[in-house]
Parts: sequence; structure tokens; C-alpha cells
Amino acid sequence: MSKEYTYLRELGKKLAEIAALPVQEEKKKLWAANNDLKPIRPMVHIDQLPWHEIRHSKEIEQKCEDPFLRSIEEYILKLLYRWKHFPCDMVVENRIDIPKTVHNLNYGVHIIEETVKTDENNDVFSHKYQDQIATPEQLAALKPDVLTVDPELDKKHMEICEEIFDGVIPVRLEGVQIHAGLWDRISQMRSVEKILWDIIDKPEFIVQTVKKFIDLTMSTIDQCENLGLLDHQLQYIHCTGAYTNDLPQKDYNGGKSRAKDCWALGMSQIFATVSPAMHEEFEIDLVKPVYERFGLFYYGCCEPLEKKINIIKKIKNVRKISVSPWANIDESADNMGKDYVLSLKPNPAFIAAGVSEQEIRKQIEAAVRACKRSGSPLEIILKDVSTVSYKLESLDHWNRIAMEYAIA
Repeated sequence: MSKEYTYLRELGKKLAEIAALPVQEEKKKLWAANNDLKPIRPMVHIDQLPWHEIRHSKEIEQKCEDPFLRSIEEYILKLLYRWKHFPCDMVVENRIDIPKTVHNLNYGVHIIEETVKTDENNDVFSHKYQDQIATPEQLAALKPDVLTVDPELDKKHMEICEEIFDGVIPVRLEGVQIHAGLWDRISQMRSVEKILWDIIDKPEFIVQTVKKFIDLTMSTIDQCENLGLLDHQLQYIHCTGAYTNDLPQKDYNGGKSRAKDCWALGMSQIFATVSPAMHEEFEIDLVKPVYERFGLFYYGCCEPLEKKINIIKKIKNVRKISVSPWANIDESADNMGKDYVLSLKPNPAFIAAGVSEQEIRKQIEAAVRACKRSGSPLEIILKDVSTVSYKLESLDHWNRIAMEYAIA
């Protein structure tokens, strides 16, 4: 084990050198300004990467055999690779985060599915879910999961890492972030088509369904609070920088993070095809109490929301709103104004089989122009990158293009 310890210690030194660069504090301040609605410039980040392809690079080749040490090695190698090739506005903290051991964080949902893969190594693939909540009886049978932790194992992991990285870089236990988008989970238990028909044919059953999933989600949040699993120090919220001067709350005493000290995220992607009135009735009005438990909230994902900003405004703690590749950028910016961060999601298809530079620039330029007019803080977030067809340089290229606009 001593050879692996020595190797990891050297990786830790490289990470610590990067973390000590003045640019890290500069980037934190830029993210915080943007998230506090006092933008200095657009912020840029890349996440949800095709690591199954990136792993073909020798730079990310792993040497450790012990499973836990291998996880720490992977954590550091990924940070080093990103910093070298497509840093964008990433912040390298002077620490190593060790995930706390948590079991049963399923929000009461246990899917039954069939899958189809085009690349066995890719963790993005097609799912066909079995319908498990077609009746009130099936719905009533759903029960909250009981979360369990393993503080002894966490202590062991900390002791190992403190021995390896002593005097090199601090280590800490990392908590969890709450995905409060219960409609994503409902659509894993019943088909989207059937849900949409139910909204028309059985609206009372849809309300009953939402209330059940609210109970499941609230139970999870309660348990995470009580077990000390929430974490206001997490760097990212839905693939974007989470730095802000507004969290934790002023009355936070340094103990367990509470929901109101943290960011959370939520969305209702299957409502992309329903009217604003239906979205408001079956999502916003019902689920708002879950969302508002948190200090700040990121709303939306792939669904276009430009015509629904007014109903999202009913959620008092929303700070960022997603503008997907299928949303109208100008209408989104005009409706958000200076009240929200416009979280642009450029289309990852433009680097899936090579770099379509003209299309990339067209999308980013439209967002920069719209946000200058509306005064909206802008972040440019490339995510859902399921493939670059093993052309890893495409990620580097996108980074260079996007940063041109950020620092112009």
C-alpha cells in the first residue's frame, strides 16, 4: 500500500499547487457575483462528461488497485485533466472531498427497467421503465426509504486520506445535494404518455400522485437534515458554480447544514408540452413548498421555459433558471430580466461528432447579446455531453470558444 500512498501524495501535491493559484479566489468571486445577481462577466463551465471516452487518454490512466484509493485517484485525475484541457471557470479548491457513506438515497423510488446501449462503456443509454403507479393502491404502497450512514467507515476513510495527504492538502467529508425534481422520478415509475393523458382524464389522480411524491421527497430531506448529510459547501448546483454570499443563512451556527443553508435543484421536464396553466396547477402550486425549504434554488433542465417564467416567479427562492437548447433565448432573457441567472445550456450535439464552430458561436452570441439587453446574469454551461466520438480535443476547442465571449 505504501507505493499507492506515495503516488497519491504526489497527485495531491499537483492538486495543491493548482489550488494555490490566485485565479481560484478570483473565480470564486466571479461566481459569487453572478449568483448574487451582481454580474461582472458571463461564467462558463463544462460538466456531465463522456469519461468512458476520456479514459482512453493516458493522462487519466489509473494505477491504484484498492477500491477506495482508486476512487480518490480518479477524483484527482479528473480534476487535473479538466484543469489542463478545459478549465473554463472551474474552481480547484484546496481540499479533497470524500463522499459520506449514505445508503438508500432513492427518494422512495425503486425502478424496474429494460435498457439498450450503443456503447457498453457509456453510462448514458436508453431506458424503458415498468409502470408501477397506475392505480391509487399502487401509489399508496410506496413508502419512504430509510437512509442509513456508516460513520465508522467514514472515519476510516478520513484517517487513510489524512495519512496520505498530511501536510499536502486538507481532506473533508462531503455531504449530499437534494434533487427535488419529483416529476423526473414520477416519470420513471409511469410512462410520460400515460402521465400526460392522466392530467386530462384523471387530474385528481395526478394531484394524488404528486402529493405522494412530495411526502417521499420531504421524508428524504428531513432525514438528510437530521443525519447531517446536507452540505452548504458543495461547489456546484446542477453543473454550475454554487458560490454565493447569500448562503449559509446568517443564523447558521457552524453545525449541521440545514436545507435553508443549501442550494437544491428541481424541474418538471415532462411538462415541456403542457400549457403554462397546467404547469402551474400540477407542478408549481403543488411542489413549491418542497422547493422553498432551501436557501436558493435552481429551476429547470432540458424543458423550454421562456413562456413560464411568470409562474416560476411564484417560487420565492429561485435564483437560476435553465435555458435549454430548445428554448427561445431572447424571450427567456426578456422575461427573467435582472431577477435570475440565465443558465444557458448550449447544444452538446455541436461537439458530438466534431466541432460545429459556427453553430456554437451563434448560440453563445445570441445569449450574450440578449443578456446585455436585459441585464440578466449569464452562465454558459455545456452539459449532457454523452459523446464526442472519442475526439477529446473537441472539449478543449469548445472551452476556447466559450471563454472568448466570457472575457471579451
